[in-house]
Amino acid sequence: APWDSLCSPARASLASPVLCLADMAGPIVQMTRHNQAREPVPYVTLSQKCEEAAYEERWYPAGKWACVTKGEPMYEQSISMSFMKLMRYICKENSVGCYLGMTVPVLNEIHLTKEGTELEHEVITAYYLPGEFQQNPPVPMDPEIRITERAPLRVITRVFYGMTTEETILREISLFWELLGSTDTVLRETYIVAAYENPSIPQRRNEIWFICRA
Repeated sequence: APWDSLCSPARASLASPVLCLADMAGPIVQMTRHNQAREPVPYVTLSQKCEEAAYEERWYPAGKWACVTKGEPMYEQSISMSFMKLMRYICKENSVGCYLGMTVPVLNEIHLTKEGTELEHEVITAYYLPGEFQQNPPVPMDPEIRITERAPLRVITRVFYGMTTEETILREISLFWELLGSTDTVLRETYIVAAYENPSIPQRRNEIWFICRA
């Protein structure tokens, strides 16, 4: 089930309490009506390792993103609250007053503590503006949403499935480091969790992104 499932009347009542969309009847109907394909964030594949430990290197061009920063006690709380704000912006709460369209993945930028054993509470959740809005992004009604021009990004990515808790993210980071071995080409403090489905889906597809140094 994709992100758009959150904006279908049949699914709204099934969402967890933190993701309840009962107050979004109008936008839900509108997004369901549009029910179009999700637009992928543009990128170029630079290299692939297709053995058992599959991962690939990608380059993402500069682009405009709608971002929300949250620092709740638990990672899942932060991304759920940010996602709800972004969904309202996507559905209707923007200066053009209409459904903007869904893009994937939604990015969650995280930071490790100096010891590398825990996540910092602050998480930046980012939604890529669809191509038609890149030059002139609709203004969010929510003051917590900011439109940001993000610089080009080169990353090494690996897929994983399931819930994204602090425990699972730290495990995936550790596993990926084991696969890559010792290298100074990527950052050690900042990582990105890329989400391809909404946060209420237990076995959702995610990627962990290691950010290459400039």
